Amino acid sequence: MAHGKTSYVCLPCRASYKQPHDADRDRTCPRCTRPLVHVGSAFAPPRRRDTAAWRTLSVLLNAGVRFHKSCCGGPGYRPRSLREVRERMTYARRSGEPFARSLVRHDLPSGPPRG
Repeated sequence: MAHGKTSYVCLPCRASYKQPHDADRDRTCPRCTRPLVHVGSAFAPPRRRDTAAWRTLSVLLNAGVRFHKSCCGGPGYRPRSLREVRERMTYARRSGEPFARSLVRHDLPSGPPRG
């Protein structure tokens, strides 16, 4: 049975490509020849002109957050704006929680973090 395609992204080119997933093969961007980042099959790319969305995506990918489907649907919550990213990064610094975990929280706990 053939596997479905998954998304790969080139952050400098702001480009997304759907390709069959092969863990043993490194992908390169056809535009700039830099390595592509495997982002997962539930990824929906922002428009190329939306620089804020690509900066948000860059923070997520550099923190290790990906867009893989779960058994119950999509990848779960992902911040869509730089404001949401800043809020979650601030929460992570104050609480000591890993950045990747804070970035995928749908709601931040209210009140001061417990430590």
